[in-house]
Amino acid sequence: MNRKADWIDIGAAEYLSRKPLQCVIAGKVTIALSFADGQFGAVSNSCNHVGGPLGDGRLDGDYVKCPWHGWKFHRCTGIGELGSEDDLVPSFPVKVENGRVLISLASATKRSRKSHQRHPLSREVKRVAGPLRLAGISTTAMDPHNPRFSGSDHLLNCAIEAARYEGAETKLIKLNDLRFRNCEGYYSKAARACTWPCSITQMDPADEMDTVYETLVHWADAIIVATPIRWGAASSLYFRMAERLNCVQNAITVNDRVLIRNKVAGFIIIGGQDNIQAVAGQMLGFFAELGFLFPQFPYVAHSRGWSHEDMQNNVELVRNSVRLAEGSTELARRCMALASQLIKADKDDPIVERGGRKANAI
Repeated sequence: MNRKADWIDIGAAEYLSRKPLQCVIAGKVTIALSFADGQFGAVSNSCNHVGGPLGDGRLDGDYVKCPWHGWKFHRCTGIGELGSEDDLVPSFPVKVENGRVLISLASATKRSRKSHQRHPLSREVKRVAGPLRLAGISTTAMDPHNPRFSGSDHLLNCAIEAARYEGAETKLIKLNDLRFRNCEGYYSKAARACTWPCSITQMDPADEMDTVYETLVHWADAIIVATPIRWGAASSLYFRMAERLNCVQNAITVNDRVLIRNKVAGFIIIGGQDNIQAVAGQMLGFFAELGFLFPQFPYVAHSRGWSHEDMQNNVELVRNSVRLAEGSTELARRCMALASQLIKADKDDPIVERGGRKANAI
């Protein structure tokens, strides 16, 4: 690159005009260079939101759309889509001379970040004084207009009733009743692209995953997650939820922020056929990564084995089983007992060292 006064030569105009949007380097600065209607535009490559690479995005009319979360900035002025100069990325003068594209770094505008209202979920995680709080999460999928008996829901209700009897505040979340979008893979773009709260929740007020986030992070002291076994795995709704909970774990990786502390998880796993240990292992591993702790004997499970295809008999067995109901009741008590001990021993330390898990670790 050749510097003439304040202008830096970044390449041949004929070549650079072949792409509507691209990343280029001018000196030590990364630029989102665009070309449309015979004119080049140059703005900073770093989005105001969480630093997404604007040059890897796409043009939406005269706006560069960030590939991470869709924020838009004018390709020439850098002003945000809403037209406020309180929200702009630096823009750079650009010209073409003798078939070469030149950019002036010295004359760049200054970055300005508009003060956005914080999402309610982003508040400090602090336990509000009061009785123990236990949440049940049902992951059973069914037609709400033609409901059927669910063994996992039945036992989850037994657990919740036991907690309520012991004086705890309780809450039941049925994922089947919530309308929430699938995970859209922001983490696959970059670790920092997976934000807390989830970017989908921040951008889409209709996304009801905020109910789960609020309960797990801010409300509950203990949770019990109930799932049927579907082809040897937890339910599809369970995995939809789990994928959207990646942002909770990722807050540790990118910001050393532990959102789940001194909270307890237990599980209820009901299947017509086998594979209980594999389902339990996945759930234990996943919720451990979020930061949950487990009581002794952290799950209640039932299956009649691979050879039993008569689900109607299995349904009646679970419905009428005193042992399973008592097991779920005792699971709730164990979860609450451990949660109570953890609350009393809380040292209010939000940082937990986890070697080798930084976002920039090799």
